[in-house]
Amino acid sequence: MLISKERLEIKDFLSVIFNNEKVQIDRSVFERIDESHTFLSQFSENKVIYGVNTGFGPMAQYKIADEDRIQLQLNLIRSHASGVGKPMEPAYVKALMLARLNTLSLGKSGVHRSVITGIQELINKKVTPLIFEHGGVGASGDLVQLAHLALVLLGEGEVFYKEEKRNTADVFKELDLQPIKIKLREGLAIMNGTSAMTGIGIINVINAQKLLDWSICCSSAINEIVAAYDDHLSQELNHSKLHVGQQEIAKKMRNHLADSKLTRDRNEYLYSDQNGDTYFKEKVQEYYSLRCVPQILGPVFDTIRNVGKILIEELNSANDNPIIDVETKHVYHGGNFHGDYVSLEMDKLKLVVTKLSMLAERQLNYLLNSKLNEILPPFVNLGKLGLNFGMQGIQFTAVSTTAENQMLSNSMYVHSIPNNNDNQDIVSMGTNAANMTKTVIENTFEVLAIELMTIVQALEYLDFDDKLSVKTQEIVTEIKKIVPPFTKDYITYPFVQKVKDFLKNNEVY
Repeated sequence: MLISKERLEIKDFLSVIFNNEKVQIDRSVFERIDESHTFLSQFSENKVIYGVNTGFGPMAQYKIADEDRIQLQLNLIRSHASGVGKPMEPAYVKALMLARLNTLSLGKSGVHRSVITGIQELINKKVTPLIFEHGGVGASGDLVQLAHLALVLLGEGEVFYKEEKRNTADVFKELDLQPIKIKLREGLAIMNGTSAMTGIGIINVINAQKLLDWSICCSSAINEIVAAYDDHLSQELNHSKLHVGQQEIAKKMRNHLADSKLTRDRNEYLYSDQNGDTYFKEKVQEYYSLRCVPQILGPVFDTIRNVGKILIEELNSANDNPIIDVETKHVYHGGNFHGDYVSLEMDKLKLVVTKLSMLAERQLNYLLNSKLNEILPPFVNLGKLGLNFGMQGIQFTAVSTTAENQMLSNSMYVHSIPNNNDNQDIVSMGTNAANMTKTVIENTFEVLAIELMTIVQALEYLDFDDKLSVKTQEIVTEIKKIVPPFTKDYITYPFVQKVKDFLKNNEVY
């Protein structure tokens, strides 16, 4: 994957983070970096430039002596490497690094080229800085998380290498890696941006899209299980509403069910010779969790797409302060480090993913409640009723996890606590928002894993064989390799984890 004058897109994150493609830097990027660094060196000689020859935040009124400038950057990095909580998972750290590498490569930060090559080498050699989830308030950037990246670039702190936590200095020596050169404002430039929340956010978007696809798959399979009428998925009905997402979900479900022999044509069953009936044993319309899937997942589709668009704009933006503009020969002070754009989008994303988990939980309940579906044994129990439990125990997990999602969906975007001696008097909490969204997504993979396991158990009982659509048959075949028919009671948690891993690591469409 080449960093050049072109924009990075989500597909670039997929290739680097999940397919381990190496990052290359175009020569034009180094030319841009060198020009910006040289300009800032000259421009700052007789001027007051924040973070070059001043203190930081509310201490910016203090002038820093020339001989203390490098120590100033080192002090900033070391003092702010203060994160706590769980270490970020390697994929999210890699996304953070790629996001920071891209924005610094724009030439708007005045950094020495060693910063660019330093981050590039960490990514390509699979060295993961130890960065903690807690610490960033998302205004003045992701200072704490990015300070841990800067610390490692100095050759200090700790990293994960070959799945082992080690001292950075030892790994650098082993791989012949060189620490970055601190010249002007390299510490502040690495730290002062939205790259942690953006990197986490982009992976959230990728995983949310997977969840949506699997939810479409599960919803389609349940329509087959209950032999649903197909007109709620029709183009005519769904195009009478003008939302693109609704139309696309219905189209995907129609495609999934195109060769199914189980879904029914309303013309055949209810629109002919029914005038004499006064009571219909079968439902005229399905429950909302089956019939309204396009209307429920449509907003999820639209939101994921829009969130991705905003995050890619943030990714390809200069989110530093100050901004170095070589073309106008000027340095502009402002607040591009503020993470409100990302924070708001993460709140939107976790809301729609939570709704997706609620849909899955209601569909699961429908399958497990024999009084509702009237075709399956209670809890889809393939054993002996009373003696065995079927999916009864596992439902508690799905309900509990969905409830947690509902609580986590409270907004971070409107939750600000002033800090930094009230210099940062309104903040975005964007990194918190991104991490909470990550948790909601992980939870939803678990709920969907339980739903899909239950679908497979239901189909085992119904024995539809080749009446199922080819797509449903393919998925059932794969899940059966992981989960046996529950004709007796098993310890279920290992199966949930294995199916969750399958969902995360495989595409359905």
